[in-house]
Amino acid sequence: MKNFLKTTGISFIAGLAGAALWTSIDNSNPATPIIPSNQEETQFGQFTSNWDSPPSNSYSTNPPISFVEASENSTESVVFIKNFSGSDPRRYSMFDYFFGSGPTQQVSTGSGVIISQDGYIVTNNHVIDRAETIEVVHKKRTYQARLIGTDKNTDIAVLKIEGENLPAIKKGSSKNLKIGEWVIAVGNPFNLTSTVTAGIVSAKERQINILGGDFPLESFIQTDAPINPGNSGGALVNVQGELVGINTAILSRTGSYTGYGFAVPVDIAMKVANDMIQYGEVQKAIPGIDAVEITPELAEEMNIQTLDGVIVTHVVKGGAADKAGLQRNDVITQLGNQPITGMGSFEEALSYYYPGENLPITYTRNGQRQSSNLLLQNLEGGTGVLKREFYSSKLLGAQLEAVNTIEKDRLGISNGIKITGLTRGYLRDLGLRDGFIITQINREPARDPKSVGKYLEEFSGKLLLEGVASNGQPFMQSYNIR
Repeated sequence: MKNFLKTTGISFIAGLAGAALWTSIDNSNPATPIIPSNQEETQFGQFTSNWDSPPSNSYSTNPPISFVEASENSTESVVFIKNFSGSDPRRYSMFDYFFGSGPTQQVSTGSGVIISQDGYIVTNNHVIDRAETIEVVHKKRTYQARLIGTDKNTDIAVLKIEGENLPAIKKGSSKNLKIGEWVIAVGNPFNLTSTVTAGIVSAKERQINILGGDFPLESFIQTDAPINPGNSGGALVNVQGELVGINTAILSRTGSYTGYGFAVPVDIAMKVANDMIQYGEVQKAIPGIDAVEITPELAEEMNIQTLDGVIVTHVVKGGAADKAGLQRNDVITQLGNQPITGMGSFEEALSYYYPGENLPITYTRNGQRQSSNLLLQNLEGGTGVLKREFYSSKLLGAQLEAVNTIEKDRLGISNGIKITGLTRGYLRDLGLRDGFIITQINREPARDPKSVGKYLEEFSGKLLLEGVASNGQPFMQSYNIR
């Protein structure tokens, strides 16, 4: 027994001595990672090879120490937006409450991003859709907002509030954004000030077929940074707090975030916003073609050796592509210096150009590489700046605008007035819907938005409307207007 205790005691003391010696050695010579001589450590502990360092305007990191810098540089620029639609309760009397239907005002909410010190704000079109009144809440102060413009093709809208020295967000570049780069989504859901979530860029140039408009432009940034209801219109920023996208949508079967969030790239959003601020209308450059993705089935059928590029399916007569010599079944592989991998990159590359600019185009025909130049046109087939022709009417409850040349060609009509921004009013009571095109009124061509609007506001008697529904189907409807 004594020998056992003695042996145990000696072993225990030896163990303590060994541990003390190891601790002393470890503290005097702390472990360091083995770094090849051709690499250096960045401020966040990422290792970047000297011969492949990222450009200064690209910012990729391993998980940063924190997202504090990004949050501090961006949260003050994100606002809460209230969209009031329907009847205003302030217009109702007690008589209406007891003997009428009472007010039916609806309120929807979202987020927005301040892009200038004098109060211009970018948000999503669907956040302010059908709004009769828009309020912006920033730092607990409420502003009445003026709608500058909307674009269904990109789901972007611009608002203006009256203010000075507002915290405009610093803008980054979505072109230089890398897959795998850290980003944070900043929003004000339910007026919860400055909610931030973190994730990475999962993919770029995503098309998910959710946008409306005549020429939907989908080239989304996909991220796993959680984007929940109320975050629409908020900011997607890099780890420096620079704006790289406008949070727009989630892909979910439950309505809650499940790992797939999508943002409009900032380079597209800012071009659209600047156009609306400067011209009142997005200056869309039209190549004069319809195109589709190259699928494995199409590649096999057409004997195409690659899945990169897009296939021309229709050439608008007299359009830019027609004049440049393009034909149906040509495969477009490059626009300017931008290689085309699919419809996402094709539409994004086009979105940065203006009507009247020359765009070099590379394509293949029967396997042979060819090139040409597109003199890009506007929606009316010209090359100048377009001013939108529209007539807004509270009585009609809609905005009327002239149908552009491209849509006339697609629908096979020579003229028409489109119904947009439909709210409560005369046209909705007639059963018309957003996107309907009126081509004739009482057998007379509908050409000018203001003339059509005034006519409908003042008309009484038998009314015959002819046109094309939003799904492309022709319609003819007769009414007795008192």
